[in-house]
Amino acid sequence: MLIGITDCRKFENYRKWVESETGVKVVKLSLYNKNADEMDECDGVIFSGGEDLHPKLYGKPEFELDYGLKEIIPERDQFEYQVIAKAFSSKKPVLGICRGLQLINVFLEGTLVPDIPVVLSSTAHGKKNGVDQTHFIRVIPNTLLFNICGLELGTVNSAHHQSVDKPGDLLKISAYSEPSIVEAMEWKDPLNKSWLLMVQWHPERMTDQSSPFSVAIKTAFLDACL
Repeated sequence: MLIGITDCRKFENYRKWVESETGVKVVKLSLYNKNADEMDECDGVIFSGGEDLHPKLYGKPEFELDYGLKEIIPERDQFEYQVIAKAFSSKKPVLGICRGLQLINVFLEGTLVPDIPVVLSSTAHGKKNGVDQTHFIRVIPNTLLFNICGLELGTVNSAHHQSVDKPGDLLKISAYSEPSIVEAMEWKDPLNKSWLLMVQWHPERMTDQSSPFSVAIKTAFLDACL
């Protein structure tokens, strides 16, 4: 099985997480390699974490200055838009993680909260002293995520300062945390579409790799790729 993973500074975390399973190999999908076409050979794609999306993609270019958004690579955004379009058109299974959730939401015409501490007055979601924080999430019953994890309440890690504001019209929220932070999303109607799950936390680097919010998600994604 070959899994495409979009390039990021912590790419090795994702590679090790996936390749810990027997028979799974990874290809790095990177704007620097200009290899979006290699997605065609992949059985599924993971969209990784990293930099903020350019806010012009969701109609708010002024957010770059208003909120001091400095970690932006527009070329990465455009490269990964190509990969998303290819994945959806060929109905490849897709797992979005952190930035990956936000990227796919914006691709599907959703919007983002540009800075959680400023807009929502919460400091519970970014790293603290360089370490992921943890918090509870609530999973909505009768969703793909609930079917995968089997829990309505759980604990996940957290290392982000942006989140979903308006979901894309084709998407629904499948988990959330306080204060009204979107933690997971999926298709409203998955019929004739790619298998799709997007999570705001980092299952690839959770301290408890036996948590269903890590291992069950990986297993469900890889099973969908068979």
